[in-house]
Amino acid sequence: MKLVAAFIFLALARLATADAAPLVLNAERVHLGTPGSPEWDWFENDPSRSGRLDLPFRATPNHSEATLLVRQDDVKQEWIVELNGQRVGKLFLMEADLTHAIPLPAGALREGDNVLSIIPPRETDDVILREIAIDARPIAEALHEATLDVTVEEPEHGPLAARITIVDEQGALASVIAMPGEMLAVRPGVVYTGNGRARIGVRTGRYAVFATHGFEYGVASQQIEVRAGDSRPIALRITHEVATPGLVSCDTHIHTLTHSGHGDATVEERMLTLAGEGIELPIATEHNLHADYSEAARRMGVAALFTPVIGNEVTTPTGHFNIFPIAPGAAVPDAKITLWPPLMRALRDTPGVRVVVLNHPRSIHSKFRPFGPENFDAGTGENKRGGEFSFDAIEVLNSGAQQTDYMLVFRDWFALLNRGHRFTAVGASDSHDVSRFIVGQARTYIAAQDENPGRIDVAAACESLLAGRALVSMGLLAQMTVEERFTVGDLATNLPQQVRVRVKVLGPSWVKAERVELFANGARIRKATIDPARADAPGEKADIAWTLPRPPRDTHLIAIAIGPAVSAAFWAMTRPYQPTSPHWEGRAIGATNPVWLDADGDGRFTPPGN
Repeated sequence: MKLVAAFIFLALARLATADAAPLVLNAERVHLGTPGSPEWDWFENDPSRSGRLDLPFRATPNHSEATLLVRQDDVKQEWIVELNGQRVGKLFLMEADLTHAIPLPAGALREGDNVLSIIPPRETDDVILREIAIDARPIAEALHEATLDVTVEEPEHGPLAARITIVDEQGALASVIAMPGEMLAVRPGVVYTGNGRARIGVRTGRYAVFATHGFEYGVASQQIEVRAGDSRPIALRITHEVATPGLVSCDTHIHTLTHSGHGDATVEERMLTLAGEGIELPIATEHNLHADYSEAARRMGVAALFTPVIGNEVTTPTGHFNIFPIAPGAAVPDAKITLWPPLMRALRDTPGVRVVVLNHPRSIHSKFRPFGPENFDAGTGENKRGGEFSFDAIEVLNSGAQQTDYMLVFRDWFALLNRGHRFTAVGASDSHDVSRFIVGQARTYIAAQDENPGRIDVAAACESLLAGRALVSMGLLAQMTVEERFTVGDLATNLPQQVRVRVKVLGPSWVKAERVELFANGARIRKATIDPARADAPGEKADIAWTLPRPPRDTHLIAIAIGPAVSAAFWAMTRPYQPTSPHWEGRAIGATNPVWLDADGDGRFTPPGN
């Protein structure tokens, strides 16, 4: 059914010339979706309109490229944009308030009556549209009315690779463009620079400009107003707020459009995003492909900032597995194998491989959910498909594929540990994009030498990961010690009758921490509320000490720190891609791997399920 909004009138004005204001096609808020079936509960009292949106207007032919500007919000699926029945683009895939610029080729507009159409996908998707306009100029001119010359530095250390976020006075990510010759990754309102410099074209107006460098750093911002022809220098300084000595920041799950064929980040852009988000050990995990990012890192001038690792997301009909490191020239394992025992053998037979990670175990791909009830007993950790699980690590946090119940995969992991498996928990971003899913938003901190990010000992880092000497982070970082000398991955022996446990929670100033929970063999045994005076402090947000009676049998301890999701435009956390409910409350999370308590004093760990 065609939808012609009643408030849209047939524009009597002609298409704007280069010296005139853009032709406004829509100036009202329009909610498109499926009436009676809101995607999220906050839409329940916000009725949607169904079907396509048709906006009639009058114009003259464009003899050169023109620019369509669409302010959109909450776009999850592909919405096609047509002009006079011809596809000219699609809305930008990102669940954020932003202005998207779409080029209109010469001749797309015709004399007199025209119709702009926005066509919905088959899937349920509530979207909000606001200002829609046509600028007669090509994108290179329409988005370059003024220039921002941005520099990002760390005090005493100089230029810093960064994410630069530009938000307009309505709170939307602004349409921006890179100046010629700049090596930048640019999307609506987002610019990644590998060297701390960026020359950016913007439209006239008022903006807030932010600079960040991932989880460990603070945020700097500046309010500006620019007029046509302005060239404005902006100097932003951000400080290192979260100290992580002896810990390497790793994203074990990364993609590019270049190698995986979907998403929007080219391999060159991916190098800038990795540098800008402070990822020191990125694992290349393209689908069924061994990818080496080293040459691209050198080409983009960021090779000294991280150590790329050749990996592969082996994408099978019965699950996705990341394997790494992989020896150059190794054959790709057979992704058609569906039974896990022979598949695991094929993965481990790949030359160089030390680590096998089960990815997003609660997500559905190819109509298969690895930890669906038909495949996995969430109470006992049993593999219903036969045999024992034999991977090395499991994604408990995937910031690109979050769960409606943020503890769901943690509980799955607890069941596996109770069964006797020693699987290391990891966090990863699964990012295919420059801005939609932020690379390294969920990440894993691995115990390893980190003084030289460009020369990390990959073998040593893998050994630490396999030993469980790793921390999972998505906005927060939790560290735990037992008796002041045992930490994650350790077997804590010779324990006294009263066992001292200490948990520290770290995070930058722009992430808030609310509480810390302690789990023993998967059951929560302690909970502490974080002092509000420290909850949004930079660096250390909490230092919690508990004294526990020594348990009667061997016990694994895990600490999880929790806070509200980051909603700020410069690091906003995304919603579940496969939600199980229209209700969702996002969380910042920091989780440890286990400290293994040898409670019976026999010098080894006996799983509670045995």
